[in-house]
Amino acid sequence: MSSSSKPSPEADRPRQNLQALRESVLALHKTLIDSERMAYEQTFGKLESQNKFLQLLISDPWFAWLHPLSELVVVMDEALEGEEPVSMDRVKQFAEQTRTLLRASEEGQGFERSYYEALQREPDVVLAHADVTKCFNMK
Repeated sequence: MSSSSKPSPEADRPRQNLQALRESVLALHKTLIDSERMAYEQTFGKLESQNKFLQLLISDPWFAWLHPLSELVVVMDEALEGEEPVSMDRVKQFAEQTRTLLRASEEGQGFERSYYEALQREPDVVLAHADVTKCFNMK
């Protein structure tokens, strides 16, 4: 196959599956950020600017639990942009990594506890979580 020809739809399926997983994880990430911002503003008052919010998102302990999800999206981006073709094994690894990260626990700590709380307070988080789980069984 020449470098200018496109891979067959079947050969490109792993890449499409990873893109779908990444898009659903990114949508969940955005929903969680929005939910956490609302909770933060209810506690501390309205933020005066988007720039201030971005600074908090990066450095404030309130938002630190979201960093593993941010990092997962970055690693998926790197895999999609890399020179190596995306394999189904790699897609399955990302799906398992995502499934492991998105475990929610009332008794847990860190991400799993904060994720549990977000699922309890925000229906949009539940819907976004459901969209991510649909990607776990791609073929």
